[in-house]
Amino acid sequence: MEILNQGSAYTWVRRCDGAVYNRQAAVAYADKWWDSYNPSFPRFDVDCTNYISQCLFAGGGPMWGSPNRSEGWWLKGGNWSFSWSTPHSLRWYLETSKKGLRGKQVTSAYDLELGDIIFYDFQNDGRIDHSVIVTSIQDGEPLVNAHTSNSFHRPWEYLDSSAYTPNMKYYFFHIEDVILPI
Repeated sequence: MEILNQGSAYTWVRRCDGAVYNRQAAVAYADKWWDSYNPSFPRFDVDCTNYISQCLFAGGGPMWGSPNRSEGWWLKGGNWSFSWSTPHSLRWYLETSKKGLRGKQVTSAYDLELGDIIFYDFQNDGRIDHSVIVTSIQDGEPLVNAHTSNSFHRPWEYLDSSAYTPNMKYYFFHIEDVILPI
């Protein structure tokens, strides 16, 4: 795998022929930056999915689709795809991608591994509001890291969150191990 910086602070290209998602690298990145911000990336007021995208990138996810904001998953030259920065768009990107990273929705948090993603629909209105990454599993229980309300190894259910509602819906995504060519 090769990372190229093409001159801009926010431009990377990764070749992914035969690449495998590196869960340990994604988690190491999540644990390093959970309570701060990598200066190599932009910072958003609502930063959850930008942070998750950085973790997925650290795990080997290749960017593609620039300059079309509605296509692919990318950050380039101070611009980015909707899927890079918006939880609802990242969920659909992972589920429908035919290139690069892919995710498969599973039925339970207990089906997840390190480096997998959980999306939250706080109002259960069909619109994803938040995203987190699984960074630890203790006694079978996934713990997660997040940005916006920065969290480190927090219980995945978010019962203590001010955004929690009894109607909250969870979407559990296992990131496929094999990264498809872009």
